[in-house]
Amino acid sequence: MAPAVGVQSMKGERLRIAIGFLVVSTVWGSTWLAIKIGVETIPPFLAAGVRFVIAVCILYAIVRARNLPIDRTREALQVYGAVGLLTFGVPFALVYWAEQFIPSALASILFAVFPFWVAIFSHLLLSAEPIDKYKGAGIFFGFAGIVVIFWGDIASASSSAAYGMGAIVLSTVLQAYALVFTKRFGQTINPFVLNLIGMSIGAACLISLSFATEHWEGIRWNMTAVWSILYLAVFGSVIAFVTYYWLLKRTEAVYLSLTTFINPIVATLLGAVVLGETLGVSVLMGAGLVLAGILIANGRYFHEKLA
Repeated sequence: MAPAVGVQSMKGERLRIAIGFLVVSTVWGSTWLAIKIGVETIPPFLAAGVRFVIAVCILYAIVRARNLPIDRTREALQVYGAVGLLTFGVPFALVYWAEQFIPSALASILFAVFPFWVAIFSHLLLSAEPIDKYKGAGIFFGFAGIVVIFWGDIASASSSAAYGMGAIVLSTVLQAYALVFTKRFGQTINPFVLNLIGMSIGAACLISLSFATEHWEGIRWNMTAVWSILYLAVFGSVIAFVTYYWLLKRTEAVYLSLTTFINPIVATLLGAVVLGETLGVSVLMGAGLVLAGILIANGRYFHEKLA
């Protein structure tokens, strides 16, 4: 009976991982629009900071209720710092600032370079996760699909949006390094604790940056902005990031980063369902390339199963 139980356990774990990927891809596919809505009436650094303050309150309640231990080893402190500064602090300041100047769809496609940086850093820092032919080809096809979908947005981007586009790309570099660093040194840290401390650092950085550089007297806390921040705090921060770091313990960093290929497609589908936007042939072709890229990137797994 033991082998059967083991097989069932593995199937259950694969199902949980698949659900986790679905949650992260779906939620983060919607956050680009929510961020765009929020920064229309609230300064970007303040909007991001308040988002994380709310998320920290929720995470603190969970950590206390579950009596989760906080790792205070030297490696853990380094991971907290990397996540706080390079995932939640500087990158989110860049993303929120950039969305004042570029469309949310364009921001999502620019962020799709994330897997390239993750692959490079994984190859350099994680001996067990080198770039193989499957990952390389999968990233190529996936990114090609995103370009096909959003080529019109890229081609029509004005020169004044160049700084915003550069900010998004820079944020991908920082977050990719933080992800791989966490994969290497943060395996023993509970995802709730990791996000609690990381977001606390990020919130402190963003609120301080807002206080130093932004004017608060013209802020309009209308219901649209409030709901945007609440959605980003609960779903985009607590649920998605806890799931994200839970997945990081169970999958290779490059595979996890491929969710950024799915996010723009989710954003486009939401636009079609919620706003009645039409899906052109380029969207369908691009989605096919993205799906092919993800399947190819996982080719090693299928090869091993069929061998």
